[in-house]
Amino acid sequence: MTKVLIDADGCPVVDLTIAAAKRFGLPVLLICDTAHIMQREGAETVTVSKGADAVDFVLVNKVDKGDIVVTQDYGLAAMVLAKRGIPIDQNGRIYSDENIDQLLHGRHIAKKIRQSGGRMKGPKKRRQEHNDHFEHALIQLLEQSAIK
Repeated sequence: MTKVLIDADGCPVVDLTIAAAKRFGLPVLLICDTAHIMQREGAETVTVSKGADAVDFVLVNKVDKGDIVVTQDYGLAAMVLAKRGIPIDQNGRIYSDENIDQLLHGRHIAKKIRQSGGRMKGPKKRRQEHNDHFEHALIQLLEQSAIK
């Protein structure tokens, strides 16, 4: 059975994701570190020790083919794709084999700019339209998984 996993540290769409998965009868796993402990009705919480990428490694080890993973981390999304999971970000962008290399390259370039003293714009303030777009994309993924 498909499950939904959430990289819950700083994720703004936890409640939206749980509500959508509940409509399809799918289990939800929230994976967070000890700095972001959260409990939500309708989801199982897995808490891991703080550490660089600790949540990512626990999450990717729980992913099975066809699972849906909510994350804004490109590196984690790449690992999920390698396991044939379906990663989606908090704005509804579905990561794929076609777009992940470009996203990872952009992240690398941004890191190099920051390391050389340059500055990058931060993310735009979250608006309701971001939630709406995410919910629409997630529902489409959930519908596709229900058909399989």
